[in-house]
Amino acid sequence: MALDAKLDDTGILVLTPDGPLTAADFIAVAALADPWIETHGKLTGVLIDMHTFPGWEDFAALSSHLKFVREHHTEVRRIAALTDSKLLSLAPALARHFVAAEIKVFPSTQRDEALGWLGS
Repeated sequence: MALDAKLDDTGILVLTPDGPLTAADFIAVAALADPWIETHGKLTGVLIDMHTFPGWEDFAALSSHLKFVREHHTEVRRIAALTDSKLLSLAPALARHFVAAEIKVFPSTQRDEALGWLGS
């Protein structure tokens, strides 16, 4: 898998891509997130830790990503992106048109601040 996903006991899902995203990545993330959502109602937050956006392996991966967002965007309270990329720092402005969650970008050195914001 090209996407490392961990869900902590506070309901914060941490996603760290390390290569082009695959359709299987989003199936695995849904399998991790859905039980929490069923039990607790919403994820507290999602932390996306990416220095650069790795893209998608193929069209199936892009389609799977869009499906995941469509099915889960109302089930997440906040999304924090850790990145130093100028281009990626613009992504939340676009994403706000497609997701219900509050979105904020943090420099990659502010992981603790991002996690604090997600949990607040």
